[in-house]
Amino acid sequence: MNSLSDPALATGIAANAVRPDRTVGTPAAAALLMGLSGFAGLGYQIVWTQQFGTWLGHEIVAILAVLAAFFGGLALGAYALGRRIADSARPLRWYAALEAAIGLWAFALSFLLAPAGSLLAVLIGAQPAAGWHWTVAFLGPFVLLLPATAAMGATLPAIERVSDRLQRDGFAIGGLYAANTLGAVAGVLASAFVLVPWLGLTGSAQVCAALSLMCAGGALILLPRRPRTSALAGPAKAATPTPALARAPAIGPQRSRWLAWLAITGLLGIGYEVVAVRVLSQVAENTIYTFALLLAVYLLGTAAGAAAYQRWLVRGSDPVRLSHQLLAALAAACLLGTLMLWSGTTARDFAQGLLGARLEPSFATAIATEAALAVMAFALPTVVMGALFSHLCVQAKAAGSGLGAALAANTLGAALAPVLFGVLLLPALGPKTVLALIVLGYLALLPWETWRRPTTWLPTLGAAALLAFGGPIAFVDVPQGGRLLSYRDGVTAAVSVVEDAQGVARLHIDNRQQEGSSATRLSDARQAWLPLLLHPAPKSVLFLGLGTGTTAAAASEDRSLVVDAVELLPEVIAAAGHFVPMLDVRNDERPGNLRVLAGDARRYVRATGPRYDVVISDLFHPARSGAGSLYTVEHFAAIRARLSAGGLFCQWLPLHQLDLDTLRSIVRAFLAVYPAGSAVLATHSLDTPVLGLIARPDRNGGALQARHARLAGLAQRPFLTGLNFADDFAVFGSFIAGPESLARFAAKAPLNTDDRPVVVYRAPRIAYAPDSQPRERLVSLLRELRLEPAELLGSPPDAQSERWQRRLAAYWAARTRFIEVGAAVRPSADLPTMLAQVREPLLELLRASPDFRPAYDPLFSMALALARSDVADARALLLALQAVQPARPEAGHALRQLDAGVTPAAPPP
Repeated sequence: MNSLSDPALATGIAANAVRPDRTVGTPAAAALLMGLSGFAGLGYQIVWTQQFGTWLGHEIVAILAVLAAFFGGLALGAYALGRRIADSARPLRWYAALEAAIGLWAFALSFLLAPAGSLLAVLIGAQPAAGWHWTVAFLGPFVLLLPATAAMGATLPAIERVSDRLQRDGFAIGGLYAANTLGAVAGVLASAFVLVPWLGLTGSAQVCAALSLMCAGGALILLPRRPRTSALAGPAKAATPTPALARAPAIGPQRSRWLAWLAITGLLGIGYEVVAVRVLSQVAENTIYTFALLLAVYLLGTAAGAAAYQRWLVRGSDPVRLSHQLLAALAAACLLGTLMLWSGTTARDFAQGLLGARLEPSFATAIATEAALAVMAFALPTVVMGALFSHLCVQAKAAGSGLGAALAANTLGAALAPVLFGVLLLPALGPKTVLALIVLGYLALLPWETWRRPTTWLPTLGAAALLAFGGPIAFVDVPQGGRLLSYRDGVTAAVSVVEDAQGVARLHIDNRQQEGSSATRLSDARQAWLPLLLHPAPKSVLFLGLGTGTTAAAASEDRSLVVDAVELLPEVIAAAGHFVPMLDVRNDERPGNLRVLAGDARRYVRATGPRYDVVISDLFHPARSGAGSLYTVEHFAAIRARLSAGGLFCQWLPLHQLDLDTLRSIVRAFLAVYPAGSAVLATHSLDTPVLGLIARPDRNGGALQARHARLAGLAQRPFLTGLNFADDFAVFGSFIAGPESLARFAAKAPLNTDDRPVVVYRAPRIAYAPDSQPRERLVSLLRELRLEPAELLGSPPDAQSERWQRRLAAYWAARTRFIEVGAAVRPSADLPTMLAQVREPLLELLRASPDFRPAYDPLFSMALALARSDVADARALLLALQAVQPARPEAGHALRQLDAGVTPAAPPP
C-alpha cells in the first residue's frame, strides 16, 4: 500500500497465500476469492467516489475525500482488530465475518448513501467557510464508510492467520499483493465501462456487496480451517526464515523504523498520485473514464512491482541495503515521472501520433491515448512503489510487527496525503514544487552514508535543478501573438485567461474547457435576457455558474432586479474581472443589486434561502468532472423548490458539446420535473449553438399580453440595445419546441438521475471523438422538432392574436430554413461568391416572413459593402430588400444616399 489507492488490498491480498495440502483445488479457489475481493474493493471506490462527488460538488474533491476515508478506515481497522485476530483460535471465522460485514454495510449504504449525502450537503451549507467545508467533506465520507473500510483493514491480519505458509518466503506480501491487484484492476474497468452505465450506482454497489458476501461464504467452504502455524503469533512460531529474513534484525528499534518508513512512503506515494492526477486533468479530457484509466494503470504498476519483488528480490538480498536501493530508485522514478508530467502536452501529442488518434479520432484511440499518458506518468514510480511496499512489509513482520500493524502504518500515512498534498500544498506551491518535494522526501529517508552514491545524489541534483530552473507545470495554450492574462492553481482546477492577437480574451479551466470569451458577449447577454423577458414581471434572478460574468452582469444592469450568481470555483470568480471590470475584486463600484457567491450550485439550491422569480443555469460541459450531476432529475427538482410562485427556470445547454442522444436524456430528465417545458435557441450560431430548456409559469393569453407590454417598455432601455430584441418576434421567435415535441424527441431516452448518471458516461464519447459538426447536429435537431403556436401560447383569444400567431409560425419556419441555408453555405472572403449563395434563399425567407429580421440584416450589410465596388448590384439588392420588407427603413435610407452620390452607411439605431 506504499502508494496504492487500493482498498481491496486488505480484503483479498492474502487469499492466495493459502497453500493448504488438503485439496488440489484449494489454491485456485483461494485465487478466485482474492480476485473477487479485489474486484469488489475497487468497485466500491469507483461507485462511492461518484456518489460523493454528486454532493461534494466536484469529482476531484470526492477523489480526495474517498481516498482519505478508505485509508483512514483501513488503518483504524488494522490497528484496532489486528491483535485480537492474532490471538484468536478461529481466524477463518474472523475473515468470513469481516467480508460479510463489508458486504452487508455496502448493501445498506446503497440505500442510505443518498439521504446521508443530502444531509452532508445541507451540513456543509450554501456558502461554507473553507475550513468547515473541508472538515465535513473529509469527515463525512470517513464516518459513513468506516464500518466497511475498517473491516477491510482487518481482513489482512485475519487471512494471514489462516494461511499455513505465509511465513515461509514472503509470498503473501509480494506475490499475493500482485495477484489481488489484478482483480482490483478488473473492478475499476468493469465498474466504469460496464456496471455503472448498465446498472447505475446503486446496482453496481449491490453487485460488489454480493461479491463480498460470496467471499465470506467461499472462505468458510474452500479455505483451510486450522493453519499449521500462527503467522502473527510472533517470531518464535515462524517457519524457517529465508536468507533475507534470517539477516533481518529482531524485535527492537528496527521495528519502529520499518513502520515509520511504511507510514512516510504511504504519505509520499499517495501524494504523488494526488498531484499527478491533478496535472493530468489539464492534459487529458478529465472525464469519468480518465480517472478509471489512471487508477487502473496505477494498480497494474504496483502489482508488477510486487510481483517483481516476489520473483527476484525477496531472497538473497541484504534487507537494509535493498531498502536503500528501492528508496533511491523510487526517488529517481518519481523524478522521471515529474519530467513527463512537465512535458505533458508533448507526451500527449506523441501518443496521439503513435496511436493514429489525430488522423482517425475515435473513442478507442482517445482512451488508448489517455492510458498511454497514465503509463508515462505512473509506470516507473508505481512499479518501484509496489516492490518497496512489499519489502517494507516483509521486514516489518520479520522485526516483530504483524502485517496488520504494517498495513495500519502505511494507510495512516496514505490517509493524510489527500489533505496535505491536495488541499494545502498543491494550491499554495504548485505541482512542480510539490512533486520535487516528494522526490526529496524519499531521499531524506536514506542515511548519510548512501549520499556518496550516484543513485542518491543524482536524483537530488535533478530535483534541485527542477526547482531552480524548471518552469511551472502549467498547461496554457497561448496563441501566436497572444498573452497570458492570469493563471491560478486551485484545489480542484487550474483557471487561466488567455488573450489572442486580436485582443479576444478566453476563459479556460484545466486548459481544455473554454468557458466563454470576450467575443461572445452578445450570446452571453442574451442568455440572461431571453429568460428574463419571458417572465412577465421578474424581481429576482439566480444564476447557477458565473463563467466570464457577462451573463449575470447583463442582468444586473436593470437595477430593479436582485441578481445572485453562484460559482463553484473561486479562481473563476477572480478571473471574471478580466471580462467584466465591475466584477474585479478590487473594484468598489460593483452594483448593489449583484451578489457573486462562492459555492456549489447543487448545494445552494438545496439549502434554505430566498426564492427566485427566475433561475438561469449556465452552460456546463456535460463530460467534465461533476457537470453531469447538474442535469439530473433530482437537481431540476431542487431548483423547482427554489422558484417563487409563477417562477421560470432556464437550463442552457451547449449543443456544440453534446450529441443528440445525450441531449435526449437531459430533455427527458427536465420534462420529468417540468412536463410543460419548452426549448429555445439563444442565437442562430452554427458553430456554437446554445439550446435552452424553459420551464415557464404559464401560457395563457393574459400573460402573453403582459409580456408584450413589458417588452415595449424595455425595448429602448440601454441594457437591451444591441441584443436583437427589437420586437415580440425576436423573443418568441427563439422557441423551437413545445412540451409535446420535446416529449416525442426524448421518449425512448434513458432518464438521467443521480443514481443512473447517463450523461456522465455518454457525453465523453463526443468529447473524445466528435462524430458530427455542431451545425449538423443543430439542423438534425430542428428537423426532429415541431412547434405550433397554440402548443406554446394556448388558443388565441381573439382574431388579432390569431393573426399574430400565424405570423409567429411563419417566423419559426423562416428561422429553421435560415439555419439550414447557413449550414450549407461555404464561407468565402469574396463578396460576390457569398452573395451568390445566400441572396435568393434569404430573399425568399423574407417574402415568407417579413418579420424575420435575421435574414434582412446580412443582406443589407452585403449591399453596403457591395456599394463600394458595384453600385448597380448594390442598388438592385437594396431595391429587393425594400420590396420584401417596406416597413424596414434601412434599405430606403441607403438608396437615398446612393441617389445623392454618397457611399451608403447604416442609419443610426
